[in-house]
This record gives sequence, structure tokens and C-alpha cells, in this order.
Amino acid sequence: MKSSLLFLLLCSAVSCLAQQTADTYLQQARQILKKTPVIDTHVDFPYSLAEHKEWFTPGYTALALNHPIGDFDYGRAKAGGLYGAFMSIYIPASYQKIPGGAKALADSLINMVDAIIKDYPGNFAPAPRADDIVRNFKKGIISLPMGMENGAPLETLADVAYFHQRGIRYVTLTHSRDNHISDSSYDTLHTHDGLSAYGRDVVREMNRVGILVDVSHLTDAAIWDVLEVTTKPVIATHSACRHFTPGMERNLPDSLIRAIAKNGGVIQVPFSHYFLSSKSRELFFQAEKDMKAAGLEEDSPEGRRFIKNALANGPISVRDVADHIDHIKNLVGVNHIGLGGDFDGVGLALPPDLADVSMYPNLLAELLRRGYSRRDIRKICFQNTIRVWKASE
Repeated sequence: MKSSLLFLLLCSAVSCLAQQTADTYLQQARQILKKTPVIDTHVDFPYSLAEHKEWFTPGYTALALNHPIGDFDYGRAKAGGLYGAFMSIYIPASYQKIPGGAKALADSLINMVDAIIKDYPGNFAPAPRADDIVRNFKKGIISLPMGMENGAPLETLADVAYFHQRGIRYVTLTHSRDNHISDSSYDTLHTHDGLSAYGRDVVREMNRVGILVDVSHLTDAAIWDVLEVTTKPVIATHSACRHFTPGMERNLPDSLIRAIAKNGGVIQVPFSHYFLSSKSRELFFQAEKDMKAAGLEEDSPEGRRFIKNALANGPISVRDVADHIDHIKNLVGVNHIGLGGDFDGVGLALPPDLADVSMYPNLLAELLRRGYSRRDIRKICFQNTIRVWKASE
């Protein structure tokens, strides 16, 4: 009896010590974030308002302060240390079939971000240059730079300079389907076997005016073409490692991770179940299937609750994201890693401990636990992204 009691007490002490250690790492992470802004290069907040039919409704800009059905808003961004939130100007592939439609949608989404900044200048600010992120951070203001996801609005080369003037600082050359610029990793047509001739001209023009070339969503052949043409470092704004998802072209193979590093670029690691592993994809798709079998819609409160409960106690966590960071670090070093969570762009396919923009401290705590230095974490949080952005300027 005494030995059993001693065993229980010992287990309790070990458990308490482990909890205290974990809390220590989390405290350290929060301390780091007091002087370190997080830049996330892919936040789908603008188009999420369209999906939820909140787009340009009366008072819609206030949703940037509080958006309970989404992943991003001001309060949670502040809590998570997110001070450089790249607003994704997302253009669905369907707009590629509408003459002038892609460009009109891009302008409208940019207007939305501009309106938020205009209505809440004490909370949000533009960031036309990389140094603006740190400058605004010191004032306690969240920067909202913009990146265009899908180059469909670049109908002519003149549109590259036009959208730079409008605040676009990176362009993902394509999205879910091949377009006039590049082949997509999600398509099967391989229209150009990489970049089109026009796409090569677009890359050169982006280099000239100062827009980062984003290689996420591209086929391997298209990324190799970009690396052949570009004279500036590239960025993969939300791409993970194919090492953990064999056969999934959307993620980067080791050969391209090395090539992007040689180019001086940076790979922004996403957080979604879609990208983390074959197992994580299977778990999420099964949760979706079970939700539909229960007669629930994903966008309904009941459906969202169902998915969250299904994933809450699952094996996928912040540790899986850290595994991708480890893999890139072991291949090419810490100077080529950033963060591209894909918040508001992947529905509920996010680990419970990285489910919204308030939770970056959980990832930093995990990296500290794995032996990353404060210097490493500052590089991952913002310095690597700033370096590549400045090279483009």
C-alpha cells in the first residue's frame, strides 16, 4: 500500500514538473514576442468575409476587430504576436474564365483591406515596405501588407506595376488550375509544362517593380522555371515538406527546398492538416465525412463544433508543424524558414493548439523545447521574411 502511494506521488510530481517545464517554454515564448513581431505571409481573412456573406455589409470593417467565426481578428492577433498579417487577395480559379473578372475581384478585395485600415488607423496600418512592419510593431499597430493568391488578374505586363502600386507585395503565380502564367500542382493538364512564355515575362517584371514571386501552388517544373528566370530571391508563402506527404506535389520536395535556399529564398511553413502528413489528411477527411453523414454543414455552428470535437483529442498538433520546420532546418538551415499559417483559408483543418492567430506562442514554445535559440526564433518569426522582402525592394 505504501509503495503504491509512493508510486502515485512520484507520478504526480513528474507530471507537475513536466507541466511546469512546458509552462516555462510558453512563458519564454511570450517574452520573446514582446520584442519580436510575427509575420505570417498567408491570412485569407478578406475572402473569408465573402465566403461567409459578410462582404461589404454595413459595418463589415468591424469584423477585423472581432470575427468569432474566423481565425483572424485584431484581439487574437495581438494575443499571438502577429504584427505582420499578409492579407491574401485570393482569386478563385473560376474567375479565370470571366473576362476582366479576376482583376475586378482583386481590386475589390484590396479596397476591403484599405477600408479596414482607414476605419481603424489605431489598430491597423499599411506596410508598403518591409521596414514598416517593425516600425508599426513598435507603435503597437498591426500591419496589413497584401499578397495576391493567383496571378490571373495580371492580364497584361502593365498590371504588374498597377498592382504593386495598389499594395501587392507578392503574387502566387497560380492557384488550383493552370492559368496563362503557370501550371498548378492541383491540375492535371500541365498546359505549359511549367511557366508559359508570358509567365517568364511576368517573373521578370515582378523582379523589376519589386513584387516577390510566390512559388506555392506551382508544379515542380514551374518552380524550376521560376528559379531559372528570377534574379531575386523567391518565397513560398504557404508550402510544407513533401517528405511527410509522399506524392503530394503541392508540398516541396527536398531538391526544391535546397534550390530555394540556394536562391536565397524563404519557405513559409503552413499549419493545416492538408499539408502536415498523409495521416493528418486522412484524419481530417474522415472527420468531414462523419460530419456529412451526421447531416451537418461545415459552415454551420453545429458542423464546426462537430469537426473541432473530432480533432480536439487527435494526434495532430503543433509538434507536426515543428517537424516541418526541423526538416527544413536540417536540410538548409534556419535562415530559410518563415510562417504561413493559411488561417481563414483551410476551414477547420488546423491543429487544436494552432487553431487561430492567437496561438503562435504554442509553436514558439515547441521550438524552444527542441533547442531553438531566441535568435533562431526571431529569424523564423520575421527576420528571414524581411530579408527576402527587402531584396525584392
